[in-house]
Amino acid sequence: MNRLKAEKSAYLRHAADQAIDWYSWSEEPFDKARQEDKAVFLSTGAIWCHWCHVMAKECFDNEEIARTLNEHFINVKLDRDERPDIDRRYQQAVIAMGGNGGWPLSVFLTPDKKPFYGGTYFPPEDSHGRPGFKKVLLTVADFYASKRNEVLEYGERLTEYLKPAPSSMKDVDESLLEKAETYFVSEFDLRHGGFGTMPKFPMPGAMEFLMNRFFFSRKETLGIEVKKTLESMAKGGFHDQLKGGFHRYSTDEAWIIPHFEKMADDNAWLLKNYIHAYAFFKDEYFRAVAEGIITFVKDVLSDPGGGFYASQDADVTPDDEGGYFTWTDEEFRRVLDDREFKVLSLHYSHDRGRMPHEESKRVLAVAMDPEEIAEETGMTADEVMAVIMSGRQKLLAEREKRETPFIDRTFYTSLNGIFITAFLTAYRVTGDKWVREFALRSLDRILQLHFKNGELYHCEEVKAVLEDYVYLIESLICAYEISAEVSYLETADEMMEICLDKFGDRESGGFFDTETKVLGIRLKGVEDIPHPSANSVGILQLLRLYHMVDKERYYEFAENSLKVFAGNAQDMGVHAGYYFCALDAYFHMLLLTVEASPTSELAQTAFAFFHPYKCLVYAGDKGRVTPCLISGACFEPLSKAKKLQEFLEGLIRD
Repeated sequence: MNRLKAEKSAYLRHAADQAIDWYSWSEEPFDKARQEDKAVFLSTGAIWCHWCHVMAKECFDNEEIARTLNEHFINVKLDRDERPDIDRRYQQAVIAMGGNGGWPLSVFLTPDKKPFYGGTYFPPEDSHGRPGFKKVLLTVADFYASKRNEVLEYGERLTEYLKPAPSSMKDVDESLLEKAETYFVSEFDLRHGGFGTMPKFPMPGAMEFLMNRFFFSRKETLGIEVKKTLESMAKGGFHDQLKGGFHRYSTDEAWIIPHFEKMADDNAWLLKNYIHAYAFFKDEYFRAVAEGIITFVKDVLSDPGGGFYASQDADVTPDDEGGYFTWTDEEFRRVLDDREFKVLSLHYSHDRGRMPHEESKRVLAVAMDPEEIAEETGMTADEVMAVIMSGRQKLLAEREKRETPFIDRTFYTSLNGIFITAFLTAYRVTGDKWVREFALRSLDRILQLHFKNGELYHCEEVKAVLEDYVYLIESLICAYEISAEVSYLETADEMMEICLDKFGDRESGGFFDTETKVLGIRLKGVEDIPHPSANSVGILQLLRLYHMVDKERYYEFAENSLKVFAGNAQDMGVHAGYYFCALDAYFHMLLLTVEASPTSELAQTAFAFFHPYKCLVYAGDKGRVTPCLISGACFEPLSKAKKLQEFLEGLIRD
């Protein structure tokens, strides 16, 4: 009865033994719904999702609920990582109904795939203000049977509402950057860093924008806010204090209690944030955090043969939220010697770190810095650091004896593109050769697996969407810049041509998220949700490629796209952070034409010099580098590495 055993998705296979007559997403269940005159129940989620596992245990493993679903509905299970395009549309539908987005997403559809009721997590019985799923199922089934015309009319109306309204062009100038900067600063959480209250997500696009503005202006306020956010995130339980890497988001405003899943995209974007912060501020703490992400990914989220995995689950079981990552005082005492226990209790035992559902367990978050502990204990700061290091190694070794959360080893093109770019960015700043080689190995593997006969795939048998193309294009450009291998640049150019053909809005600019309509809709926007939007990333790559391959239409399309999104981006504020990075690049791109051997000191100086909107082109070997600004103004070629370094530093100061 259950058809999910043969699916490639770990999330779908996880439901394969349930007594529910599940279908995966295809036309078959909707044809059956028409034949049997039933509504469709769509459950969308992911293998890393804690509340998806909770609802599975409470509801989908419940015999009564399974019977009701099988009797009254045709049931479809969807992996949101595998089909982000479908999930995104139904997320918007539930939000339009007045609900909240998130996972698990529970939506009821007509046989024509139109949504008419939905929510996220439902408990089996009424609980904490949430209606029980048993009651919901019977109510929806009765409503569908008795009020069919109302259902169909509402589903039609809601689907029409989801279609994006036409955007009007708006001229862009640098004042938009200044306004965005002012607004971002006004939304900043002065006490804890970041933006907004609880739950609190890292907003890597907004952070990149503020860092880049600081790079050009050196405004002290911006520097303080960026450092405050990065330090607060890194010291909280949102950051894995033992293994490195970051969890998905913080449930509180202070970055202490996280949702424990670890996602590839979160960690890739945060790696870029911390690497850029190290390049800007020369703060070794930021470098250490970045290197911690790399270590975590190397050990947990990557394949030795190349390629990055999708996620690590939040939990081992739905009954023990965060159990793998949390500690009791008794466990601390058992693992550590007296000195380590004293020091690490002061260091990590944050008062707000106790888990709400089980206060005996604590998330490790930095409560006192080594200097404060030294003052408290009479030890030197170096002695404190040595004790922290030895204790941390013991705790990590003990934690690794526990049953580990599930790792989704699927290779998604979009996630690999983001991580390859992040790794190559880290190499540019740190010079770590393993990071470089692994990134290039991963890029070559993804191209081999997922780019076939001019067609890119999101994962096996699933065609790519916009984010797959633009993230992979960015990684190809970065690979060319660090290797001088022209094939990477040629492939990036080829993919951008395909991308424009498949997704480009030729009438007004911007990219649609899918090649064809999905559920009758093509979406186009620049909202970071919460990761930088594919449109914003795509615009930035168009600007880079314009300079690198000299295609005027790339520049024109990027310019039109910036204009068509300008109004919406202003309304979104920090949620359009990466749009403002793309706009910043439109005004401040730096092109370095390197006519020197890639291994020469001159080329290495051009490569290593940090600028947030820089692109490199290699052109023969005449022993010189020519800097050019986006305005078209080019300077005299420079043939000495020291002179080039001095010139570039002076260019920034001016």
